[in-house]
Amino acid sequence: MTWTEPDHRIRTAVVGYGLSGSVFHAPLIAEDPRYSLDVIATSDAGRQAAATQRYPGAKTVPDGDAVLALAGDLDLVVLGTPPATHFPLAKAALEAGVDVVVDKPFAVSSAEGQELIALAERLGRVLTVFQNRRWDGDFLTVRKLLAGEALGRVTRFESSFERWSRTFPRRGKPARRRRTAAASCSTLAHTSSTRR
Repeated sequence: MTWTEPDHRIRTAVVGYGLSGSVFHAPLIAEDPRYSLDVIATSDAGRQAAATQRYPGAKTVPDGDAVLALAGDLDLVVLGTPPATHFPLAKAALEAGVDVVVDKPFAVSSAEGQELIALAERLGRVLTVFQNRRWDGDFLTVRKLLAGEALGRVTRFESSFERWSRTFPRRGKPARRRRTAAASCSTLAHTSSTRR
């Protein structure tokens, strides 16, 4: 995935058009002239209609398999799907010859994450995690304070982002919730261990 010529745009698919796909991924991609938003995948008919209305130039498809069938016409796949699907979808996209951005959490286990990293390296593909919060003012301020050693030796840092809703969130199957919780714990453990 390189942008070497002004007339070459990175042909992109967004898989998942829930909160992350509709609020973060698709709008950011559509606004950046280096990218073209070519495909949006969601199995929800209402979300398909919303995606088609907002992005009439993008093709809507029902799932990741339909995106992979178009891999020859894509440079990048962005995954904004439930965490338990990140590994199989990212692996399939890499194997199809497409670069991949995976929403947080990257994988539900360290083993899956390491396998994806090794696969991307072996195939010479770009694989990264969507890190939008790294550019928020509070994160940048903490980074500046740490770099200037204004806080002394930091042994623990906690931060959270909350979102209020009038409705209760939909709940997935119990097994999916457990894997999602495990992924969150894995991500937190990694974050904590990197600042010791």
